[in-house]
Amino acid sequence: MAVNIVVEYCEPCGFKSHYEELASAVREEFPDVAIDSRPGGTGAFEIEINGQLVFSKLELGGFPHEKDMMEAIRKAKSGEPLEKITNSQAPCVIL
Repeated sequence: MAVNIVVEYCEPCGFKSHYEELASAVREEFPDVAIDSRPGGTGAFEIEINGQLVFSKLELGGFPHEKDMMEAIRKAKSGEPLEKITNSQAPCVIL
């Protein structure tokens, strides 16, 4: 099944590196999955798989764990229903 991921992130917040890291990991594990980005509002790092919101930094305050994203993509590829990711890792704090 075709899988299309869109990550909406806040560029002024410096989240582009999180997107690029995620996109690289996704392409490595799932070369046939399309992953794209679009500008988002302040603090945003929202991830949609096939149009369904599966992760929201605005709701959880952190970033998704890579293993949770890979599991969500695997489910989407096999046609299983997607569940929202509810775990997040704390954003990095630069002192």
